[in-house]
Amino acid sequence: MMYRLLKRILDIIIAVPSLLVASPLLILIALAIKLDGTNGPVFNESSTRLGRGKKPFFMYKFRSMEKGSHIEFWKRHPELKALKQELEQKGKLPSSRDPRVTKVGRFIRKTDLDELPQLFNVIRGEMSIVGPRAPFKEEVERYLELYPDIREGIDDAYSVKPGITGIWQVSGRNSISTPDRYKMEAGYARRKNILDDIKIILKTPFVVLTRKGSTD
Repeated sequence: MMYRLLKRILDIIIAVPSLLVASPLLILIALAIKLDGTNGPVFNESSTRLGRGKKPFFMYKFRSMEKGSHIEFWKRHPELKALKQELEQKGKLPSSRDPRVTKVGRFIRKTDLDELPQLFNVIRGEMSIVGPRAPFKEEVERYLELYPDIREGIDDAYSVKPGITGIWQVSGRNSISTPDRYKMEAGYARRKNILDDIKIILKTPFVVLTRKGSTD
């Protein structure tokens, strides 16, 4: 109970001033997205993620891809069949090679600015500054099929709120295997130590600037 209270206080102390300071930048990014010629919404339309207790919530994130169904995109571009197959095998393509990513999208992904709107989720109490990465339901289902042994780790990881940053992000990100990631995040959730949060927050700016573990 004390951990949750301290964590919530830390979230508000960081999220509210950060949102106020970042407001001009948020407005500029929103305008850039609206003016990039893709005629889509500012935020991702399909951004329902799993939160604490694996309950779904809408995660605010700047749109970095073309508007519309990804199925329709690949139908319109049969010449990109090899890339589509690579995406299906790996689950993700680097932004520099993903043809669905817009020009503005490449920039905000590379700088992690697409994550800034998640400060709204923190203030609403759906996310924390620090926590496990918020996944899609389908993503978790796919991982469970591939790695059945990680079920307990997933359950433990999502006994706490997901975070904008977390132990996975500051420890190697995409260079870490999925089983190791959930082992790492489950350990973080079990410890419930506010000092862990502070250490991760202090490490995050360096990781963002150096792009450590990023595939974009």
